[in-house]
Amino acid sequence: MGFPKKMVVKGIKEIGHSDGNALLELLLTYKALEDGDDLDSENSYGDDNVGDTEPDSSGSTVEFLRDMSEKDEKIKSLVDMGFSEYEANMAIKRCGVDLDLCELVDSISASQIAEDIHSRNLSDHQATDRCFNSFGGRKKARLMEESKKKRNQYGGSAEGNQPSLNGSHDEPMPLPNPMVGFNLPAARKRGYIHNLPIENRSPLLPMPPKTIFEAFPHYKKWWPSWDSRTQLNCLRTGVASAKLTERIGRAVASSGSPPSRSVQKYVMNECKKGNLVWVGKNKVAPLEPEEMEYLLGFPKDHTRGLGITERYKSLGNSFQVDTVAYHLSVLRVMFPNGVTVLSLFSGIGGGEVALHRLGIHMKAVVSVEIGKANKMIFRSWWDQTQTGTLIEIDDVKSLIDDRIVSLVSRFGGFDLVIGGSPCNNLAGCNRYNRDGLEGEQSALFYHYFRILNVVKSAMARM
Repeated sequence: MGFPKKMVVKGIKEIGHSDGNALLELLLTYKALEDGDDLDSENSYGDDNVGDTEPDSSGSTVEFLRDMSEKDEKIKSLVDMGFSEYEANMAIKRCGVDLDLCELVDSISASQIAEDIHSRNLSDHQATDRCFNSFGGRKKARLMEESKKKRNQYGGSAEGNQPSLNGSHDEPMPLPNPMVGFNLPAARKRGYIHNLPIENRSPLLPMPPKTIFEAFPHYKKWWPSWDSRTQLNCLRTGVASAKLTERIGRAVASSGSPPSRSVQKYVMNECKKGNLVWVGKNKVAPLEPEEMEYLLGFPKDHTRGLGITERYKSLGNSFQVDTVAYHLSVLRVMFPNGVTVLSLFSGIGGGEVALHRLGIHMKAVVSVEIGKANKMIFRSWWDQTQTGTLIEIDDVKSLIDDRIVSLVSRFGGFDLVIGGSPCNNLAGCNRYNRDGLEGEQSALFYHYFRILNVVKSAMARM
Protein backbone atom coordinates (compact mmCIF):
# COMPACT_ATOMS: atom_id res chain seq x y z
CA MET A 1 0.00 0.00 0.00
CA GLY A 2 3.04 2.28 -0.07
CA PHE A 3 3.66 2.85 3.66
CA PRO A 4 7.36 3.27 4.57
CA LYS A 5 8.96 0.18 6.11
CA LYS A 6 9.96 1.98 9.30
CA MET A 7 6.41 3.18 9.83
CA VAL A 8 5.02 -0.36 9.44
CA VAL A 9 7.62 -1.81 11.82
CA LYS A 10 6.82 0.80 14.46
CA GLY A 11 3.09 0.13 14.08
CA ILE A 12 3.59 -3.62 14.50
CA LYS A 13 5.78 -3.06 17.56
CA GLU A 14 3.07 -0.88 19.07
CA ILE A 15 -0.05 -3.01 18.49
CA GLY A 16 1.13 -6.27 16.93
CA HIS A 17 0.08 -7.65 13.56
CA SER A 18 -2.93 -9.84 14.41
CA ASP A 19 -5.50 -7.12 13.68
CA GLY A 20 -4.99 -5.83 10.16
CA ASN A 21 -7.71 -3.19 10.40
CA ALA A 22 -6.27 -1.75 13.61
CA LEU A 23 -2.79 -1.68 12.09
CA LEU A 24 -4.10 0.08 8.98
CA GLU A 25 -5.90 2.62 11.18
CA LEU A 26 -2.70 3.31 13.11
CA LEU A 27 -0.66 3.68 9.92
CA LEU A 28 -3.19 6.15 8.54
CA THR A 29 -2.91 8.07 11.80
CA TYR A 30 0.88 8.18 11.48
CA LYS A 31 0.44 9.34 7.90
CA ALA A 32 -1.99 12.10 8.86
CA LEU A 33 0.32 13.40 11.57
CA GLU A 34 3.35 13.13 9.32
CA ASP A 35 1.57 15.03 6.54
CA GLY A 36 0.91 17.83 9.03
CA ASP A 37 4.58 17.97 10.05
CA ASP A 38 3.59 17.10 13.64
CA LEU A 39 6.06 14.26 14.02
CA ASP A 40 9.14 14.95 16.07
CA SER A 41 12.56 13.70 15.07
CA GLU A 42 12.29 10.42 16.96
CA ASN A 43 9.09 9.53 15.10
CA SER A 44 10.50 9.94 11.60
CA TYR A 45 9.49 6.92 9.58
CA GLY A 46 10.88 7.77 6.14
CA ASP A 47 13.26 5.36 4.44
CA ASP A 48 16.79 6.75 4.73
CA ASN A 49 17.72 5.23 1.38
CA VAL A 50 15.08 6.79 -0.84
CA GLY A 51 13.54 10.16 -1.41
CA ASP A 52 16.32 12.11 0.36
CA THR A 53 15.69 15.85 0.35
CA GLU A 54 19.20 16.95 1.32
CA PRO A 55 22.59 16.30 -0.27
CA ASP A 56 24.61 13.62 1.52
CA SER A 57 27.72 14.36 3.53
CA SER A 58 29.98 13.63 0.58
CA GLY A 59 28.63 16.75 -1.10
CA SER A 60 26.87 15.08 -4.03
CA THR A 61 25.06 18.31 -4.89
CA VAL A 62 24.71 17.41 -8.56
CA GLU A 63 22.87 14.19 -7.74
CA PHE A 64 20.64 16.04 -5.29
CA LEU A 65 19.70 18.69 -7.86
CA ARG A 66 19.06 16.02 -10.46
CA ASP A 67 16.73 14.19 -8.05
CA MET A 68 14.87 17.40 -7.27
CA SER A 69 14.47 18.17 -10.97
CA GLU A 70 13.22 14.63 -11.57
CA LYS A 71 10.82 14.97 -8.64
CA ASP A 72 9.34 18.19 -10.04
CA GLU A 73 8.96 16.57 -13.46
CA LYS A 74 7.20 13.53 -12.04
CA ILE A 75 4.88 15.65 -9.90
CA LYS A 76 3.91 17.61 -13.01
CA SER A 77 3.29 14.40 -14.96
CA LEU A 78 1.11 12.97 -12.18
CA VAL A 79 -0.87 16.21 -11.90
CA ASP A 80 -1.36 16.16 -15.69
CA MET A 81 -2.81 12.65 -15.27
CA GLY A 82 -5.46 14.05 -12.95
CA PHE A 83 -3.95 13.35 -9.52
CA SER A 84 -3.62 16.13 -6.97
CA GLU A 85 -0.25 17.69 -6.21
CA TYR A 86 -0.63 16.44 -2.63
CA GLU A 87 -1.12 12.81 -3.80
CA ALA A 88 1.86 13.11 -6.15
CA ASN A 89 4.09 14.52 -3.43
CA MET A 90 3.11 11.84 -0.94
CA ALA A 91 3.64 9.01 -3.45
CA ILE A 92 7.18 10.24 -4.14
CA LYS A 93 7.78 10.71 -0.43
CA ARG A 94 6.66 7.13 0.27
CA CYS A 95 8.37 5.43 -2.63
CA GLY A 96 11.28 7.60 -3.66
CA VAL A 97 11.91 9.84 -6.65
CA ASP A 98 13.64 7.09 -8.65
CA LEU A 99 10.52 4.91 -8.89
CA ASP A 100 8.98 4.51 -12.32
CA LEU A 101 6.05 6.84 -13.06
CA CYS A 102 3.60 3.99 -13.61
CA GLU A 103 4.59 2.47 -10.26
CA LEU A 104 3.94 5.83 -8.59
CA VAL A 105 0.45 5.71 -10.12
CA ASP A 106 0.04 2.25 -8.54
CA SER A 107 1.14 3.63 -5.17
CA ILE A 108 -1.42 6.44 -5.29
CA SER A 109 -4.16 3.97 -6.26
CA ALA A 110 -3.16 1.63 -3.43
CA SER A 111 -3.27 4.52 -0.96
CA GLN A 112 -6.76 5.46 -2.16
CA ILE A 113 -7.92 1.86 -1.78
CA ALA A 114 -6.42 1.68 1.71
CA GLU A 115 -8.35 4.75 2.76
CA ASP A 116 -11.54 3.34 1.23
CA ILE A 117 -11.11 0.04 3.06
CA HIS A 118 -10.48 1.82 6.33
CA SER A 119 -13.45 4.12 6.01
CA ARG A 120 -15.78 1.24 5.12
CA ASN A 121 -14.74 -0.63 8.26
CA LEU A 122 -15.76 2.23 10.55
CA SER A 123 -19.00 4.15 10.70
CA ASP A 124 -18.65 7.88 10.31
CA HIS A 125 -19.45 8.37 14.00
CA GLN A 126 -16.87 5.83 15.16
CA ALA A 127 -14.28 7.23 12.81
CA THR A 128 -14.78 10.76 14.12
CA ASP A 129 -14.64 9.60 17.75
CA ARG A 130 -11.42 7.71 17.20
CA CYS A 131 -9.93 10.59 15.27
CA PHE A 132 -10.47 13.07 18.10
CA ASN A 133 -9.68 10.66 20.91
CA SER A 134 -6.39 9.20 19.64
CA PHE A 135 -3.20 11.16 19.09
CA GLY A 136 -5.17 14.43 19.52
CA GLY A 137 -6.09 13.78 15.92
CA ARG A 138 -8.00 16.55 14.22
CA LYS A 139 -5.81 15.90 11.21
CA LYS A 140 -6.98 12.30 11.14
CA ALA A 141 -10.58 13.47 11.18
CA ARG A 142 -9.83 15.54 8.12
CA LEU A 143 -8.21 12.51 6.51
CA MET A 144 -11.32 10.43 7.20
CA GLU A 145 -13.53 13.10 5.65
CA GLU A 146 -11.35 13.11 2.55
CA SER A 147 -11.51 9.32 2.51
CA LYS A 148 -15.31 9.47 2.61
CA LYS A 149 -15.32 11.80 -0.38
CA LYS A 150 -13.01 9.45 -2.28
CA ARG A 151 -15.24 6.51 -1.39
CA ASN A 152 -18.16 8.33 -2.96
CA GLN A 153 -16.05 9.16 -5.99
CA TYR A 154 -14.62 5.69 -6.55
CA GLY A 155 -17.69 3.56 -5.96
CA GLY A 156 -18.68 3.63 -2.28
CA SER A 157 -22.13 3.51 -0.76
CA ALA A 158 -23.11 7.14 -1.32
CA GLU A 159 -26.39 7.86 -3.03
CA GLY A 160 -26.17 7.94 -6.79
CA ASN A 161 -23.25 5.54 -7.16
CA GLN A 162 -23.04 3.02 -9.95
CA PRO A 163 -24.66 -0.30 -9.02
CA SER A 164 -22.50 -3.25 -8.06
CA LEU A 165 -22.40 -6.50 -10.02
CA ASN A 166 -25.50 -7.81 -8.20
CA GLY A 167 -27.48 -4.69 -9.05
CA SER A 168 -27.40 -3.21 -5.54
CA HIS A 169 -26.49 0.40 -4.85
CA ASP A 170 -25.53 -0.37 -1.26
CA GLU A 171 -22.09 -1.88 -1.87
CA PRO A 172 -19.14 -0.69 -3.94
CA MET A 173 -18.20 -2.64 -7.03
CA PRO A 174 -15.40 -4.97 -5.89
CA LEU A 175 -12.01 -4.82 -7.49
CA PRO A 176 -11.37 -7.91 -9.64
CA ASN A 177 -9.07 -10.65 -8.43
CA PRO A 178 -5.76 -10.85 -10.27
CA MET A 179 -6.31 -12.30 -13.72
CA VAL A 180 -3.22 -14.48 -13.77
CA GLY A 181 -3.40 -17.89 -12.17
CA PHE A 182 0.34 -18.32 -11.81
CA ASN A 183 1.06 -16.48 -8.54
CA LEU A 184 2.11 -13.36 -10.42
CA PRO A 185 0.57 -9.88 -9.94
CA ALA A 186 -1.94 -8.69 -12.48
CA ALA A 187 -0.32 -5.50 -13.73
CA ARG A 188 -3.04 -3.78 -15.71
CA LYS A 189 -4.63 -0.69 -14.21
CA ARG A 190 -8.17 -1.73 -15.13
CA GLY A 191 -10.19 -4.90 -14.69
CA TYR A 192 -12.71 -6.37 -17.11
CA ILE A 193 -15.91 -8.26 -16.33
CA HIS A 194 -16.95 -11.52 -17.95
CA ASN A 195 -19.63 -14.15 -17.56
CA LEU A 196 -17.42 -17.17 -18.15
CA PRO A 197 -17.64 -19.98 -15.60
CA ILE A 198 -14.77 -19.91 -13.13
CA GLU A 199 -14.88 -23.60 -12.21
CA ASN A 200 -12.57 -26.07 -13.94
CA ARG A 201 -10.32 -23.48 -15.50
CA SER A 202 -6.90 -24.77 -16.47
CA PRO A 203 -3.66 -23.10 -17.57
CA LEU A 204 -1.92 -23.64 -20.84
CA LEU A 205 0.98 -26.06 -20.73
CA PRO A 206 3.88 -25.69 -20.50
CA MET A 207 3.48 -23.13 -17.77
CA PRO A 208 4.93 -19.72 -18.67
CA PRO A 209 8.16 -18.62 -17.00
CA LYS A 210 7.80 -16.70 -13.73
CA THR A 211 11.23 -15.09 -13.48
CA ILE A 212 13.75 -13.46 -15.77
CA PHE A 213 16.20 -16.35 -15.53
CA GLU A 214 13.49 -18.96 -16.13
CA ALA A 215 12.68 -17.17 -19.36
CA PHE A 216 16.24 -16.24 -20.36
CA PRO A 217 18.81 -18.32 -18.43
CA HIS A 218 21.67 -17.15 -20.66
CA TYR A 219 21.49 -13.64 -19.16
CA LYS A 220 22.49 -14.92 -15.71
CA LYS A 221 26.14 -15.06 -16.76
CA TRP A 222 26.34 -11.27 -17.02
CA TRP A 223 23.83 -10.27 -14.34
CA PRO A 224 25.53 -8.18 -11.60
CA SER A 225 24.87 -9.12 -7.99
CA TRP A 226 23.58 -5.63 -7.16
CA ASP A 227 20.76 -5.93 -9.74
CA SER A 228 18.17 -7.69 -7.59
CA ARG A 229 15.42 -7.88 -10.21
CA THR A 230 13.76 -11.27 -10.62
CA GLN A 231 10.85 -10.10 -12.79
CA LEU A 232 10.41 -7.52 -15.51
CA ASN A 233 8.17 -4.47 -15.53
CA CYS A 234 5.18 -3.98 -17.84
CA LEU A 235 6.14 -4.32 -21.48
CA ARG A 236 5.82 -1.03 -23.31
CA THR A 237 5.49 0.27 -26.81
CA GLY A 238 8.90 1.97 -26.91
CA VAL A 239 12.41 0.86 -26.05
CA ALA A 240 15.57 2.46 -24.70
CA SER A 241 17.79 4.21 -27.22
CA ALA A 242 21.29 3.10 -28.15
CA LYS A 243 22.63 6.32 -26.60
CA LEU A 244 21.07 5.44 -23.26
CA THR A 245 22.41 1.88 -23.17
CA GLU A 246 25.86 3.20 -24.16
CA ARG A 247 25.71 5.80 -21.39
CA ILE A 248 24.79 3.12 -18.84
CA GLY A 249 27.68 0.95 -19.96
CA ARG A 250 30.17 3.79 -19.59
CA ALA A 251 28.84 4.70 -16.14
CA VAL A 252 29.19 1.13 -14.86
CA ALA A 253 32.61 0.56 -16.41
CA SER A 254 34.10 3.76 -14.97
CA SER A 255 32.67 3.43 -11.46
CA GLY A 256 34.63 0.49 -10.07
CA SER A 257 33.47 -2.93 -8.92
CA PRO A 258 30.86 -2.78 -7.57
CA PRO A 259 29.75 0.63 -8.87
CA SER A 260 29.07 3.45 -6.44
CA ARG A 261 25.65 3.69 -4.86
CA SER A 262 24.70 6.68 -7.01
CA VAL A 263 25.63 4.83 -10.20
CA GLN A 264 23.72 1.73 -9.09
CA LYS A 265 20.68 3.87 -8.36
CA TYR A 266 20.85 5.53 -11.79
CA VAL A 267 21.38 2.25 -13.64
CA MET A 268 18.64 0.38 -11.77
CA ASN A 269 16.15 3.18 -12.42
CA GLU A 270 16.82 3.05 -16.16
CA CYS A 271 16.86 -0.77 -16.27
CA LYS A 272 13.50 -1.01 -14.51
CA LYS A 273 11.97 1.69 -16.66
CA GLY A 274 13.09 0.14 -19.92
CA ASN A 275 13.20 -3.58 -19.01
CA LEU A 276 16.89 -3.60 -19.86
CA VAL A 277 18.74 -6.91 -19.49
CA TRP A 278 22.45 -7.64 -19.11
CA VAL A 279 23.80 -9.10 -22.35
CA GLY A 280 27.54 -8.71 -21.74
CA LYS A 281 30.08 -7.26 -19.36
CA ASN A 282 28.78 -3.81 -18.35
CA LYS A 283 26.38 -4.04 -21.29
CA VAL A 284 22.60 -3.68 -21.18
CA ALA A 285 20.06 -3.92 -23.97
CA PRO A 286 16.26 -3.86 -24.41
CA LEU A 287 14.35 -7.07 -25.03
CA GLU A 288 14.18 -8.18 -28.64
CA PRO A 289 10.72 -8.45 -30.29
CA GLU A 290 11.12 -12.25 -30.36
CA GLU A 291 11.66 -12.24 -26.60
CA MET A 292 8.54 -10.14 -26.07
CA GLU A 293 6.57 -12.56 -28.26
CA TYR A 294 7.77 -15.40 -26.06
CA LEU A 295 6.87 -13.65 -22.80
CA LEU A 296 3.42 -12.74 -24.12
CA GLY A 297 2.69 -16.28 -25.31
CA PHE A 298 2.60 -15.60 -29.06
CA PRO A 299 4.21 -17.94 -31.59
CA LYS A 300 7.76 -17.18 -32.71
CA ASP A 301 7.92 -14.56 -35.47
CA HIS A 302 4.26 -13.62 -34.91
CA THR A 303 5.04 -9.96 -35.64
CA ARG A 304 7.93 -10.53 -38.00
CA GLY A 305 7.66 -8.66 -41.30
CA LEU A 306 6.97 -5.30 -39.72
CA GLY A 307 9.56 -2.68 -38.92
CA ILE A 308 11.06 -3.04 -35.46
CA THR A 309 9.29 0.08 -34.17
CA GLU A 310 5.90 -1.26 -35.30
CA ARG A 311 6.68 -4.65 -33.74
CA TYR A 312 7.40 -3.08 -30.37
CA LYS A 313 4.26 -0.97 -30.59
CA SER A 314 2.00 -3.90 -31.50
CA LEU A 315 3.43 -6.18 -28.82
CA GLY A 316 3.41 -3.46 -26.16
CA ASN A 317 -0.33 -2.99 -26.76
CA SER A 318 -1.15 -6.70 -26.54
CA PHE A 319 -2.42 -8.90 -23.75
CA GLN A 320 -0.65 -11.96 -22.37
CA VAL A 321 -2.01 -15.04 -24.17
CA ASP A 322 -1.63 -17.45 -21.23
CA THR A 323 -3.73 -15.13 -19.07
CA VAL A 324 -6.56 -14.91 -21.61
CA ALA A 325 -6.40 -18.65 -22.26
CA TYR A 326 -6.78 -19.41 -18.54
CA HIS A 327 -10.18 -17.70 -18.60
CA LEU A 328 -11.24 -19.14 -21.96
CA SER A 329 -10.19 -22.70 -21.07
CA VAL A 330 -13.74 -23.48 -19.84
CA LEU A 331 -14.99 -23.18 -23.44
CA ARG A 332 -13.32 -26.44 -24.46
CA VAL A 333 -16.04 -28.45 -22.74
CA MET A 334 -18.85 -26.02 -23.52
CA PHE A 335 -18.19 -25.90 -27.29
CA PRO A 336 -16.55 -29.17 -28.40
CA ASN A 337 -17.45 -28.46 -32.04
CA GLY A 338 -15.95 -25.00 -32.11
CA VAL A 339 -17.05 -21.40 -31.59
CA THR A 340 -18.22 -18.40 -33.57
CA VAL A 341 -16.53 -15.26 -32.29
CA LEU A 342 -17.14 -11.53 -32.48
CA SER A 343 -13.79 -9.93 -31.63
CA LEU A 344 -13.75 -6.19 -30.89
CA PHE A 345 -10.47 -4.22 -30.83
CA SER A 346 -8.68 -7.44 -31.85
CA GLY A 347 -5.15 -6.03 -31.89
CA ILE A 348 -2.71 -8.72 -33.01
CA GLY A 349 -5.15 -11.48 -32.07
CA GLY A 350 -4.41 -12.28 -28.44
CA GLY A 351 -7.87 -13.78 -27.89
CA GLU A 352 -7.79 -15.80 -31.08
CA VAL A 353 -4.28 -17.10 -30.44
CA ALA A 354 -5.44 -18.15 -26.96
CA LEU A 355 -8.38 -20.10 -28.40
CA HIS A 356 -6.08 -21.76 -30.94
CA ARG A 357 -3.57 -22.76 -28.28
CA LEU A 358 -6.43 -24.23 -26.27
CA GLY A 359 -7.37 -26.39 -29.23
CA ILE A 360 -10.74 -24.66 -29.72
CA HIS A 361 -11.75 -24.49 -33.38
CA MET A 362 -12.95 -21.10 -34.58
CA LYS A 363 -15.69 -21.72 -37.12
CA ALA A 364 -15.92 -18.00 -37.86
CA VAL A 365 -14.42 -14.81 -36.48
CA VAL A 366 -15.66 -11.29 -37.12
CA SER A 367 -12.64 -9.15 -36.24
CA VAL A 368 -12.94 -5.40 -35.66
CA GLU A 369 -9.54 -3.67 -35.67
CA ILE A 370 -8.52 -0.31 -37.11
CA GLY A 371 -4.72 -0.61 -36.97
CA LYS A 372 -3.23 -1.55 -40.33
CA ALA A 373 -0.14 -3.20 -38.85
CA ASN A 374 -2.22 -5.18 -36.36
CA LYS A 375 -4.58 -6.31 -39.11
CA MET A 376 -1.67 -7.51 -41.26
CA ILE A 377 -0.17 -9.51 -38.37
CA PHE A 378 -3.50 -11.09 -37.48
CA ARG A 379 -4.49 -11.91 -41.05
CA SER A 380 -1.11 -13.55 -41.71
CA TRP A 381 -1.43 -15.71 -38.58
CA TRP A 382 -5.02 -16.66 -39.50
CA ASP A 383 -4.10 -17.74 -43.04
CA GLN A 384 -1.32 -19.97 -41.70
CA THR A 385 -3.24 -21.64 -38.87
CA GLN A 386 -7.01 -21.50 -39.39
CA THR A 387 -9.60 -22.97 -41.73
CA GLY A 388 -12.67 -21.04 -40.58
CA THR A 389 -14.22 -17.87 -41.97
CA LEU A 390 -12.62 -14.51 -41.18
CA ILE A 391 -14.51 -11.25 -41.71
CA GLU A 392 -12.54 -8.07 -41.07
CA ILE A 393 -14.13 -4.74 -40.16
CA ASP A 394 -11.98 -1.65 -39.88
CA ASP A 395 -13.76 0.62 -37.44
CA VAL A 396 -16.01 -0.27 -34.52
CA LYS A 397 -18.09 2.82 -35.30
CA SER A 398 -18.94 1.34 -38.70
CA LEU A 399 -20.43 -1.77 -37.07
CA ILE A 400 -23.93 -0.31 -37.01
CA ASP A 401 -26.89 -2.12 -35.48
CA ASP A 402 -28.34 -3.39 -38.78
CA ARG A 403 -24.99 -4.87 -39.76
CA ILE A 404 -24.73 -6.64 -36.41
CA VAL A 405 -28.21 -8.14 -36.84
CA SER A 406 -27.21 -9.31 -40.33
CA LEU A 407 -24.07 -11.02 -38.99
CA VAL A 408 -26.03 -12.70 -36.20
CA SER A 409 -28.48 -14.03 -38.77
CA ARG A 410 -25.69 -15.19 -41.11
CA PHE A 411 -23.79 -17.19 -38.47
CA GLY A 412 -26.70 -18.21 -36.29
CA GLY A 413 -25.45 -16.05 -33.44
CA PHE A 414 -22.12 -15.62 -31.68
CA ASP A 415 -20.86 -18.01 -29.00
CA LEU A 416 -18.28 -15.54 -27.72
CA VAL A 417 -18.03 -11.76 -27.80
CA ILE A 418 -14.54 -10.78 -26.72
CA GLY A 419 -12.96 -7.34 -26.58
CA GLY A 420 -9.53 -5.99 -25.95
CA SER A 421 -8.90 -2.33 -25.19
CA PRO A 422 -9.52 0.43 -27.72
CA CYS A 423 -6.53 2.30 -26.24
CA ASN A 424 -2.90 2.10 -27.11
CA ASN A 425 -0.09 1.98 -24.56
CA LEU A 426 -1.83 -0.29 -22.06
CA ALA A 427 1.10 -0.13 -19.64
CA GLY A 428 -0.50 2.93 -18.13
CA CYS A 429 1.33 6.03 -19.34
CA ASN A 430 -1.03 7.10 -22.13
CA ARG A 431 -3.34 9.35 -20.12
CA TYR A 432 -4.28 11.74 -22.92
CA ASN A 433 -6.07 9.21 -25.10
CA ARG A 434 -7.52 7.04 -22.34
CA ASP A 435 -8.66 9.43 -19.63
CA GLY A 436 -11.38 7.40 -17.88
CA LEU A 437 -14.13 6.64 -20.37
CA GLU A 438 -13.98 10.09 -21.92
CA GLY A 439 -10.57 9.91 -23.59
CA GLU A 440 -10.16 10.10 -27.32
CA GLN A 441 -9.71 6.34 -27.61
CA SER A 442 -11.25 4.97 -24.42
CA ALA A 443 -14.62 6.52 -25.29
CA LEU A 444 -14.78 3.89 -28.04
CA PHE A 445 -15.38 1.31 -25.31
CA TYR A 446 -18.99 2.52 -25.19
CA HIS A 447 -19.40 0.75 -28.54
CA TYR A 448 -18.64 -2.57 -26.84
CA PHE A 449 -21.67 -2.08 -24.61
CA ARG A 450 -23.83 -1.04 -27.57
CA ILE A 451 -22.74 -3.93 -29.78
CA LEU A 452 -23.14 -6.53 -27.03
CA ASN A 453 -26.71 -5.39 -26.36
CA VAL A 454 -27.60 -5.58 -30.05
CA VAL A 455 -26.10 -9.10 -30.29
CA LYS A 456 -28.06 -10.29 -27.25
CA SER A 457 -31.31 -8.76 -28.53
CA ALA A 458 -30.87 -10.23 -32.02
CA MET A 459 -30.08 -13.69 -30.63
CA ALA A 460 -33.06 -13.54 -28.24
CA ARG A 461 -35.35 -13.05 -31.25
CA MET A 462 -33.93 -16.06 -33.07
